[in-house]
Amino acid sequence: MMRTFRLGTRRSNLAMAQSQQVADTITAATGHPVELVPIVSEGDVSRASLSQMGGTGVFATALREALLAGECDFLVHSLKDLPTTQPPALVIAATPVREDARDVVVTRDGTPLHLLRPGALVGTGSPRRRAQVHRRNPRVEVRDLRGNVDSRLQRVRDGELDAVVLAAAGLSRIGIDLGDLGLEPLGLAAWPTAAGQGALAVETIADAADDLQAALARIDDTTTRIAVTAERTVLAALEAGCHAPVGVHADLTGDDLRIDAVVYALDGSRRIGLDRATVFPREYGGSEGSGDGADAAEDASPIAYAVRAGSDVARRLLENGAAELVPRESTP
Repeated sequence: MMRTFRLGTRRSNLAMAQSQQVADTITAATGHPVELVPIVSEGDVSRASLSQMGGTGVFATALREALLAGECDFLVHSLKDLPTTQPPALVIAATPVREDARDVVVTRDGTPLHLLRPGALVGTGSPRRRAQVHRRNPRVEVRDLRGNVDSRLQRVRDGELDAVVLAAAGLSRIGIDLGDLGLEPLGLAAWPTAAGQGALAVETIADAADDLQAALARIDDTTTRIAVTAERTVLAALEAGCHAPVGVHADLTGDDLRIDAVVYALDGSRRIGLDRATVFPREYGGSEGSGDGADAAEDASPIAYAVRAGSDVARRLLENGAAELVPRESTP
């Protein structure tokens, strides 16, 4: 009988839902049973804003400590929550196919964000979204927002807030019925989202057992890995933390790798953006990425090419003045 893998996950509804989806996919692909191991993180128990706690990386710390202590075999993170600096003892062993990377605005009556009345209250805990909201509709007020998806939606239903900005992928993974609430998807061209948004990161120890590495490699999607590598490279090269006001989205279609990146002033008053498409060498199109990230060390690998493309976009943004807008961090 195949051994049971232990999957460490946060206790939130969203984390449990997306972890269960990964567990089911692994079992279907390999036959290995997967048991969920719920873990409490500082981000789950603290009511402080994410920026006060040091960014969304606080959600990963307790999970990684449990993994290194042997309490579980691997983790599932929302990739946008992971700092761009990878601990040397751990590897992102798989990035499953990415879901919808867009943000959505949820309101009581379906009023688009740009038409909300002056003084309307919009909730978000993200500095990037805050800046984007101010640019889309400078007449509204933005309120810091924490809590799970259900509680955020309830504040709209109760009239405490007029709108909230959420990740489309999160709503999809939980399968929430919005009922009478209005939903406005925000196009990525005008509203790029967080690096890695919509993607999951499956993380394990660098010297994981062969059967676990083989199982996780079965759910890795090369196209997703290339795109999110480019996005996270932009963030890292800007020396911006994962809670910085930076939107970046990459897409690999055919031979083209397109990266759209925007750096915002915290109040939305300024933006510096770059939309760059580069030809991705044809021989990379069908290449298989390395599930353990080893490809990044090979100059001719698709992952190395994505790193170079992301670095080039970040360099051009910095040359255009992005450093004046980005809060710099020593550990992005």
